[in-house]
Amino acid sequence: MIESLDPGFFSSEELAQIGFREFGNNVRIARNNVIICPKNISLGNNVRIDSFCSILAMGGELKIGSYVHIAAYCYVNASAGVIIEDFCGLSQGTKVYSRSDDYSGEFMTNPTVPAKYTNVISGKVTFRKHSLIGSSSVVLPGVTVGEGVSVGALSFVARSLEPWFVYFGSPAKKMWPRSQNLLNLEKELRESVEQF
Repeated sequence: MIESLDPGFFSSEELAQIGFREFGNNVRIARNNVIICPKNISLGNNVRIDSFCSILAMGGELKIGSYVHIAAYCYVNASAGVIIEDFCGLSQGTKVYSRSDDYSGEFMTNPTVPAKYTNVISGKVTFRKHSLIGSSSVVLPGVTVGEGVSVGALSFVARSLEPWFVYFGSPAKKMWPRSQNLLNLEKELRESVEQF
């Protein structure tokens, strides 16, 4: 009898063989992810990437800090650069685009069309410390999600978000301030662990 269909996580030795630019301690990446161009990906300590994620770093760099969780079914296109700072989380099904086609109809779209007929929009996406993106949200190129921002599920983030607020909706709208008590908890955690 099969007790589990858990695909498991890569070991540290296997992660070293994959060829990441760098990775820290306690990095857990599920085996059933698609990761393109690991040489452009840096991972801090205590990072977990759950199953069925697609992470693309062709032509761009993906920098993931420490204590970061990327939940199952996320898509991260870092072809124009993505930075995920410490203590961030991308909830299940989040989509992050650092490049996107122009949907206005003025240009053709999709990667099979020669570049001279398209108008691809590019911009680095940055998630500042303690930002949290809710399930099935979409983040577009050039966006900076401010420190301590919480974005509700199913939100559409097309513009940068001010620090320490809760946002929700399509497009994402500022709702109310977010508590900063978690900064005290971060300090306590940092003091309790030797390796950060």
